[in-house]
Amino acid sequence: MLAVDANASLERIADAAGLARATVHRRFSSRTALLDALAEQLSERYVAGLSRAKVRTAPPHFALHRLTEMVFDLKVSHRFAVQPTAALTPDVLDGLDLLFARLRDAGAITAADPAWCRRVYLALLHEVDDLPADSPALAPSATADETEARVNLLVRTTLGALDGTHDGSALSLANQAAPVRS
Repeated sequence: MLAVDANASLERIADAAGLARATVHRRFSSRTALLDALAEQLSERYVAGLSRAKVRTAPPHFALHRLTEMVFDLKVSHRFAVQPTAALTPDVLDGLDLLFARLRDAGAITAADPAWCRRVYLALLHEVDDLPADSPALAPSATADETEARVNLLVRTTLGALDGTHDGSALSLANQAAPVRS
C-alpha cells in the first residue's frame, strides 16, 4: 500500500494487508509508529550489511563495492516505506565513516573527513538511484545488469568525487570477487 500511496493511512494499510484495523492499531499506535518500526528494521539491515561487507576487514574497495550492492538491494526492497536517511543511526554512520577512513588510509581517496565522504556517497546514491533505466550513464557492460551498472557508477563516481586515484583496477577486482547476481 505504501508503494502505491506513500501517505496511506493505517486503515488503508490494514485493508491492503487483509487485516482488521484494530489488529494493526494494537501493534502500531499511529502511522508514525509504523514508519518508525520500518526505519528501525531498515537500520538493522544496514548494520547487518556493513558486517557482511566486512567494512572492518575486507580490502576497502571490495567493501565499498559489496556494501553498495547491499544498499541498492535495500533501497529496492524498502523504497515504499521510508527514506533511507531515516535508517542512518549512529551505528550505520560509524560504519560508513570507518569505510571511508579505511579508503583514505589505503590511498584510494584523498578526502580527509570521513563524515564528508559519507555525505557525498549518500548524495550520489540518491542521484544514481534516481537515474532512469535508459540513462547513458547506466549503459551496462555485456556482463552487468542494471543494478550492477548502478553499483559500478556509484562506486566509480564516489571515488572520483573524493579525489580518488581510482584507475578501474580495484573495481575490476571487486567485480571479480563479488558474488554472481541472478
